[in-house]
Amino acid sequence: MDFLKNENFDLVLLDSMDICSLLTVEKLGKRFVSFLPFQFSYIDFGLPSAPLSYAPVYGSGLTDQMDFWGRVKNFLMFLDFTMKQREILSQYDSIIQEHFVEGSRPVLSELLLKAELWFVNSDFALDFARPLFPNTVYVGGLLDKPVQPIPQDLEDFISQFGESGFVLVALGSIVSMIQSKEIIKEMNSAFAHLPQGVLWTCKDSHWPKDVSLAPNVKIMDWLPQTDLLAHPSIRLFVTHGGMNSVMEAVHHGVPMVGIPFFFDQPENMVRVEAKNLGVSIQLQKLKAESFALTMKKVIEDKRYKSAAMASKIIRHSHPLTPAQRLVGWIDHILQTGGAAHLKPYAFQQPWHEQYMLDVFLFLLGLTLGTLWLSVKVLVGVTRYLSGARKVKQA
Repeated sequence: MDFLKNENFDLVLLDSMDICSLLTVEKLGKRFVSFLPFQFSYIDFGLPSAPLSYAPVYGSGLTDQMDFWGRVKNFLMFLDFTMKQREILSQYDSIIQEHFVEGSRPVLSELLLKAELWFVNSDFALDFARPLFPNTVYVGGLLDKPVQPIPQDLEDFISQFGESGFVLVALGSIVSMIQSKEIIKEMNSAFAHLPQGVLWTCKDSHWPKDVSLAPNVKIMDWLPQTDLLAHPSIRLFVTHGGMNSVMEAVHHGVPMVGIPFFFDQPENMVRVEAKNLGVSIQLQKLKAESFALTMKKVIEDKRYKSAAMASKIIRHSHPLTPAQRLVGWIDHILQTGGAAHLKPYAFQQPWHEQYMLDVFLFLLGLTLGTLWLSVKVLVGVTRYLSGARKVKQA
């Protein structure tokens, strides 16, 4: 901490998932911008909230097109998420009490609102459309890099399969923790049914000794994923659904079959399926026959390739690259002394004011009060007229 205090930072870029870095920045008294490493979902990080009627809650498995029961599920998950987030944030109370003096102890939910800017690792070529405040910038594809020629041994392998092309399989850096012998066996058997060649990121040390590698499959410890996705002979990308991998596939217009494991991967694949960019398969249900049929379906059905190319056009049509957007906006707030002009007053309003609940209750009370008074007056007039009629008859 002393080292950081001696550094003259103008601005801090932090991961919104790391609460400790948020408290560190507050202790240093520095301005910061926050980076959301996955798609914009309904989690209260101080970001603007779209209506629950079309903004799916993280982990719900819903799209932006929900029926009645989908909206019920979404609302209940929102309530559950809100309570869980409060529990998570409360676990930092002891740290706050230890490192901040009484009277200047921050409230974590309020610290989240202090971000000058929010950078979201997604793109509307993939994500569901939603309203954004000016201090929220999408920078999905930040890791995009120029395409390089692939090594000759890979080119030679691909050329063996001619017009059939090849399938790229890359399931992330932690695949060794999840890819069991049974899963490898089922996947290898499925690949053997394809007319395409298969390039598979899989270490030799993880390959079961009693499983013979399919003749159309080549495994390697590492593959140049970006360069292979840009290759004209690629037909399919089998991925774990990580955001960076999905964004690379979108960038190059490659259809996907996803095998999501955890965290944001299932949510990413929900969007892939909703945009018709590919199909998702549950790891627990992965069997050779159904896996092979799914891959053939995505390769042969031209709708997937067409949708992937349409998303590629959207992705490439931005006037600025993700890196240019990020650097440009950071430069903007450094020049203007902050982003107060980009933050709406809603950040300072209590939730009942934001959602006009106080106005709704006031108007409801006024309406009910008026109806009650009208009924009372009507009853009173009716009784008076009835009494007057009886007196007249007497």
